[in-house]
Amino acid sequence: MSNKVSAAKPKIGGAVSVAPSGTALPTDARTALAAAFTPLGYISDDGLTNSNNIETDSIKAWGGDEVLTIYNGREDSFQYTLLEALDLNVLKQVYGAENVTGTLEDGIAINVKSNYEFPEQVLVIDMTLKDGNLKRIVIPAGRVAEVGDITYSDNDAIGYETTIKALPDASGNTHYEYIAAPSNG
Repeated sequence: MSNKVSAAKPKIGGAVSVAPSGTALPTDARTALAAAFTPLGYISDDGLTNSNNIETDSIKAWGGDEVLTIYNGREDSFQYTLLEALDLNVLKQVYGAENVTGTLEDGIAINVKSNYEFPEQVLVIDMTLKDGNLKRIVIPAGRVAEVGDITYSDNDAIGYETTIKALPDASGNTHYEYIAAPSNG
């Protein structure tokens, strides 16, 4: 039915929020996030991409017939482009919290390290669907896996194309999704 078709828009105030590993996870689409979560502001109009790839191997018999499919796992990752290049929290997400110091008013210093390993963190992506319905994706153990090329030009915003690798939690889940109608009060 066409009334079940929807599109996604970011939550006002920022769709992507991060918190330290071990922060209590939200378990629905409506509850306000805990104070430990920091929003990362605007992301580009490309939105959010979830690559949820199942990896398999096919075994063929002599003659070419496929006789067995072996399941090798599922790779789960999320990609978005952060646009707030002057936001200290965005810079910490892209370069690592301990590699970014200062404030915009006093001056920001960024140390770009070749061997920096990003820590695991909790990520929440909030969006609004058709008719005000809510969707929340919760990544219990995410890690920055890649930051794309950063282009500095006079005709485009500076953006940090970020890929998050979603790792399995203690229950084996790489992410959770919650969808709900808007609350009535």
